Amino acid sequence: MKNTKVTIIGGGLAGLTAAIHLSKIGLEVTVIEKNEYPKHKVCGEYISNEVLPYLDWLGINISELKPANISKIIFSTSNGKVINGNLPLGGFGISRYTFDEHLYRKAKANGCEFIQETVGNVVFEKDEFIVNTTDNNTLKSDIVIGAFGKRSNIDQKMHRDFINKKSPWLAVKSHYSGDFPDDVVGLYNFKGGYCGVSKVENDEINICYLADYKTFKNYKNIEEYQNEVVAKNPQLKAILDKATSLFEKPLTISQISFEKKKAVEDHILMAGDSVGMIHPFCGNGMAMAIHSAKIVSEMVEKYHKGEIKTRKELEQKYAQAWDFNFEKRLDTGRFLAKILQKSKLSENLMRILTIFPNLLPKIIAKTHGKPIILNS
Repeated sequence: MKNTKVTIIGGGLAGLTAAIHLSKIGLEVTVIEKNEYPKHKVCGEYISNEVLPYLDWLGINISELKPANISKIIFSTSNGKVINGNLPLGGFGISRYTFDEHLYRKAKANGCEFIQETVGNVVFEKDEFIVNTTDNNTLKSDIVIGAFGKRSNIDQKMHRDFINKKSPWLAVKSHYSGDFPDDVVGLYNFKGGYCGVSKVENDEINICYLADYKTFKNYKNIEEYQNEVVAKNPQLKAILDKATSLFEKPLTISQISFEKKKAVEDHILMAGDSVGMIHPFCGNGMAMAIHSAKIVSEMVEKYHKGEIKTRKELEQKYAQAWDFNFEKRLDTGRFLAKILQKSKLSENLMRILTIFPNLLPKIIAKTHGKPIILNS
């Protein structure tokens, strides 16, 4: 049995960021991740610049990865009407394939241990965790951070509320070569879903869309669905017609849930998508994952130093901090998504934005945060 101060289940964006933070302050960290690096993931791959001060503190120089620098937004309704705007803080485009690999190497350099296995069970008793993997490895840990993503076998074993509710959403993502502005993130509505388009490193275009599964299942395959539904938005059709896929086949993920989740369950501190997902329309899930890793890491540091006295206090403070930073953003995302799913409401919103274009940056700001820095 291995003893470790902090066990992080899941080596995605939130898990890797927390690992780097906690190892930087001197805590022993073990990350359990079932996949190898690097790996493509279904993701919008746009990050708001709000995270840059924090990434700098972690010792992560984003410019080394040569991301696309994004400062503008294009929003299109399903019939092709367009509103242009400027992003309040700007952002950058970077693939998960490149970014996760970079964070993994940074965490390894910081001394984090990685175990490439699947977690089978987590038990909390006598104020400590016992984590068992499906390969019969056992870890004993003071703290467990759950960063296992959108849906996991652990969610099922924990009987989390959201896992028992069927979700209508399917996500599809691929990289393309083609013609698209370097400095723009595009958000395109189509019947039954919406699509994000932006550049990442190496001049590649990331196209990632969220589709209603009821509509999707009426078509034979992804190609037919894109041609018959997604490309009905003339703006998207113009992009797709000139683009060539760089993937052998698109990546997909189903049963994506935007239901409310608890920040702490069975004493596990949840981070990233494990605690909450913002609708892709809002285009800022990666920044939220990074920010949630910061919050949970700072709370664990205070607990380790004795500034937070009890586990109960740790859990309460983390849940409160998470709600304070993200609850309004998630509510805004859910509200906007409901509007976009209804064609008449969507058209009314577009007419308002046409008359008052300065509203677009204000709406975007509601789903983005301010530049994040260390509290200390």
